[in-house]
Amino acid sequence: MELTEAQYRHIERCLPTQRGNVTLDNLQVLNAILYVAEQGCKWRGLPKRFGNWHTIHTRMNRWSKSGVLARVFAQLQQARIIRVKIEAVALDSTIVKVHPDGMGALKKPARTPLAGPVAAGPPRFIWLPQILERP
Repeated sequence: MELTEAQYRHIERCLPTQRGNVTLDNLQVLNAILYVAEQGCKWRGLPKRFGNWHTIHTRMNRWSKSGVLARVFAQLQQARIIRVKIEAVALDSTIVKVHPDGMGALKKPARTPLAGPVAAGPPRFIWLPQILERP
């Protein structure tokens, strides 16, 4: 699912004008976004032919927040170039933190029990219902 130059001309006015020293044009970025949406791959898994994944991700994030992508997809569907309905795209970079013990950190010394039993009173934690009197 890649856009051609002729298809790109229909939506060119929806995109912001490029300024300064830009290595990727808007058509390349759009095709990369469509590739990620279609394949469901990670940004780092983007083929090299699209360019630097971080540049594409940054521009997609900026366009998404400013409403450019919504206008582009609406224009693409109005011109019947693509027929896709994207309600929610979750592009995630989840991390899992490792417990310090798993990274080789020094272990804490074992706790020593209290000197005497706890004074009679209400229990600190109630894990199960307690039966006070048996019938």
